[in-house]
Amino acid sequence: EKFKGKFDMGYEKLREEIFANQKRLGVIPENTQLTPLPPSIPKWDSLSMIQKKLYARQAEVFAAYAAYTDFEIGRVIQEVEDMGKLDNTLIVYICGDNGSSPEGTLSGTPNQLTAYNGILSLPEAEQILNYEAWGSAKTYPHMAVAWALAFDTPFQWTKQVASHFGGTRQGLAISWPGHITDVGGIRSQFHHVIDIAPTILEAAGLKAPDRVNGIAQRPIEGVSMAYTFDQANKNAPSTRGTQYFEMAGNRAIYHEGWIAATTPFAPPWDLATGKLPDVVNGYKWELYNIADDFSESNNLAAANPGKLRELQGLFLTEAAKYNVLPLDNTAFVRLQTARPSAVAGKTVFTYTGENAGIPVGNAPNILNKDYTITADVTIPEGGAEGMIVTFGGHFAGYGLFLQKGKPVFVYNLLDLKRYRWEGGIGGKIGEDLFGRALKPGKHSIVFDFKYDGPGPGKGGTGVLSVDGKQLAKHTMPHSIPLLMSIDETFDVGLDTRSTVDDSYQLPFRFTGTIDKLTFDLGHSQMSVEETHDAAIAIAKSTD
Repeated sequence: EKFKGKFDMGYEKLREEIFANQKRLGVIPENTQLTPLPPSIPKWDSLSMIQKKLYARQAEVFAAYAAYTDFEIGRVIQEVEDMGKLDNTLIVYICGDNGSSPEGTLSGTPNQLTAYNGILSLPEAEQILNYEAWGSAKTYPHMAVAWALAFDTPFQWTKQVASHFGGTRQGLAISWPGHITDVGGIRSQFHHVIDIAPTILEAAGLKAPDRVNGIAQRPIEGVSMAYTFDQANKNAPSTRGTQYFEMAGNRAIYHEGWIAATTPFAPPWDLATGKLPDVVNGYKWELYNIADDFSESNNLAAANPGKLRELQGLFLTEAAKYNVLPLDNTAFVRLQTARPSAVAGKTVFTYTGENAGIPVGNAPNILNKDYTITADVTIPEGGAEGMIVTFGGHFAGYGLFLQKGKPVFVYNLLDLKRYRWEGGIGGKIGEDLFGRALKPGKHSIVFDFKYDGPGPGKGGTGVLSVDGKQLAKHTMPHSIPLLMSIDETFDVGLDTRSTVDDSYQLPFRFTGTIDKLTFDLGHSQMSVEETHDAAIAIAKSTD
């Protein structure tokens, strides 16, 4: 509530206010130009009342998050001061993630997993239902990209776009009270995040180790920024003359005050962009003299083609030197490609007892395929309940559990709809097993799902059974196509993160015994090469 009403003026005026403050504080040069917003960003005055109310709330929540972050970091610094060690503590503070994030797409979302699965726009009339809960544990929110662009003032673009400063440049604050006397001083030398480690090593009087635990170390490629601590070096030339940037095909090269950058082939918030350009020759290039053009507002590519060619060649030299090649702009394929792990290629997974906190990459992947989950359990006298196995949570996932002793399977489709199979539903009335808790002893609980593929995100039919007797059979028309979770975990015997539905409370530890839990996976009906095309198709169908 502290920030309520603070963003009612809209994102265009917010950019102007930030820009004016940056100049007033001296953190950007006086001649800096404010770059224009992309044409796909709607004018604030063109939005409906519901859109304005929703979008303002999104920015209020982000501001509250930023203030909370600052407060908590302040607590850490206060503790260091209370210990009497602040004067000899070097603090390097960067609050950012390459640039402000565009994953909220044009309208924002209460659940950013929807965007990762191709749902690029949820109607504002639906989103506004989350107004009071926005930013709480009931949402996994992201703001509309117009706010991200505003928070990247004065630059173009956002995170993911490594070719432009909106996707790479952050404010950096360094404090070392016993050593830096120019309190509040501003430095404008060009440096990169890889220069932080060498700065810390120089401040500590240490050399980078040649070997760690007997393993030879690669040389640190950054350079120290410690020379800037001295007020006499306020205007000294930067010790970093060259730096490449690259992410998913967007790339740039800085060299002695100039930067050459590729033009993004599509906005990073638009997945429905069709065929990718040739990663080597399919991109246009821009050229900026950032010694005189801090915000990259004046493209000199046409006026100075010789300098552009020089920097393009330098990019390839640096890219070869630092293992950037081969270039790859297939971001979704790379995201979905399996990493080396102990479970790569496995189709059968077996667990016993309680296992918590297994990360996403080591969990059985049930997306876009048939699968069977079999839980052999022992129920004690007095009965049992609790989570047998779960992955994901409130925003997407599944769970197999006993509730009041009855088997239940829940599939959470991106918090848009939940499908629930349970004893007593879909069975024959009067049959002894239905609607009753499992009796003491050994039981085999099975959830079997037949996928309706080929292709991603199709539905299927699930059957829940106990000891060979069918309890419930339901069909769902859709499933999660690309990503079920980023930060939740796979848990056996309890639930450690968020609940897959609201019918139980954490940790919901299983009170029986899990003798054996088996996942038997069919083969995926979507190759990794089809992943990018699938994401585009999903995005187009839901746009």
